[in-house]
Amino acid sequence: MAIIKKFRIKSFKNSNPLLELRNISISFGQRKILDNISFKINPGEILGLLGPNGAGKSTIFNLITGILKPDFGTISFGKREATNYPIYLRTREFKIGYVPQYGGYFSDLTAYENLKAIAQVLIRDSREQNSKIEYLISKFELDYVRDIKASFLSGGQKKKLVIALALLGDPKILLLDECFAALDVLTIQMLQKIIVNLQTEDRIGICICDHQARDLLSCVDVAIILSNCKIVAQGTPKELINNPIAQNAYFGETFKIN
Repeated sequence: MAIIKKFRIKSFKNSNPLLELRNISISFGQRKILDNISFKINPGEILGLLGPNGAGKSTIFNLITGILKPDFGTISFGKREATNYPIYLRTREFKIGYVPQYGGYFSDLTAYENLKAIAQVLIRDSREQNSKIEYLISKFELDYVRDIKASFLSGGQKKKLVIALALLGDPKILLLDECFAALDVLTIQMLQKIIVNLQTEDRIGICICDHQARDLLSCVDVAIILSNCKIVAQGTPKELINNPIAQNAYFGETFKIN
């Protein structure tokens, strides 16, 4: 596998986290989903979430965006607690960008029209709207498909468009849900490079949830393994694949990233 990251950030000194979940617990009826979960995302950090189906990865994203409210615990952005903030306030107030696994765009609009529609909601000044749109079209190499309807774009082009849409509001935190799913090898490598460039160029804190463990671990600084409602292991990719608990809970004994 090609080397995507030339360095990994292992620790942050004297840094105020962009996002912090403290002692989060949530149940759906009698079923416990998350039990006393705590972690942070720092500026310029790429964090991965791994775990078997039903481990609570998507639930964490829904808690961060405000779709769900925890039964216990707090969610803070910077120094501000936001546990009770509704979803429509969180995106603007705390600068969250979200890239869903499916969709995230208007199928019957062109790539340009998609960007224009969201820019008109997030950016008041029309000249700033146009400047931002042209910048993102150039950044994600969407020039030659700008006037093509989103429904006719390739999987990789759609993913680049949705990431561009998520960046229109200048997010401090970017959430990527199953971003590598159902994509070919070259497209995955392209997305990995985009993610790492966002870290190095824009200092965005990024959280990736995906079942493609090798692809995820090749571009994150640290990752968390969720199992049985809890965080059972956390560390750099190398630390995790050598961690017996992580092996038992998720990777198995033969998993390698090279």
